[in-house]
Amino acid sequence: MSFSIDGKTAIVTGAANGIGLAVARHFTECGANVMHADMDEASLLKELGPAAGDAKQTYFAGDLREKLTIANLISATLDAYDRIDILVNASRQVVASDFFDPNDKSVEISMEQNVLTSLRLSQHVAKRMIKQSEGQLEGQVGAIVNLSSIAACRATSSLLGYSISSAALDQMTRSMAVVLAPKRIRVNAVAIGSVMSASLQQALKDHGDFRSDIEEHTPLARVASATEVAATVQYLASESAAFVTGHVLTVDGGRTLIDPVAAPVH
Repeated sequence: MSFSIDGKTAIVTGAANGIGLAVARHFTECGANVMHADMDEASLLKELGPAAGDAKQTYFAGDLREKLTIANLISATLDAYDRIDILVNASRQVVASDFFDPNDKSVEISMEQNVLTSLRLSQHVAKRMIKQSEGQLEGQVGAIVNLSSIAACRATSSLLGYSISSAALDQMTRSMAVVLAPKRIRVNAVAIGSVMSASLQQALKDHGDFRSDIEEHTPLARVASATEVAATVQYLASESAAFVTGHVLTVDGGRTLIDPVAAPVH
């Protein structure tokens, strides 16, 4: 069985840049119909270019923290492709934390963007997957893949909110998998280490020594490309992973095998 997603329709959030964009592009190359979703319309149009309205890919711009926007995204996807088979919650926000600042909102921001928005969108998409599968007696009804982080299992003072939200996202993945398994909808997550995301690109520009830190604390001694994460997401979304649900697949070059708590996090 191949990792085919040919002919499937996928919504990919955070698709204006970084890992979300890499997933959306990879899915399109693999034959899927892809709805690129992000709040940054200018970047969506820049990245998609003339392909923004072709038959295999289109885009939706809006703030998915708003419930009405989620409903509009579902409607736009159905108008374009008439169904939804895959949801990739790739939108995430990395916010620095200051534990001793009483006005610090990093936990609230991280939970809203990285967990609650993904939960609400997943609820709406799952309902649509169930509705469109009426009469389908066997086979996969749908697949949801969340983008998480190895920060979920590491305690880092400067990323308190991000670590908490990543851990919550992992548990949300497992809980959703149990809830949706009877409906034949699988839910998994990819926990990334150091991947060339938009936030890491900026960090490397600001701090030139970060790359050597990453390589020192990663057994494979390099930063992963966003395309490598996209290929992992494709596997979890495909029917090759038909008996895989509730799993958090770590893609970190072995970093969590040796990384001490005191090591820099990027």
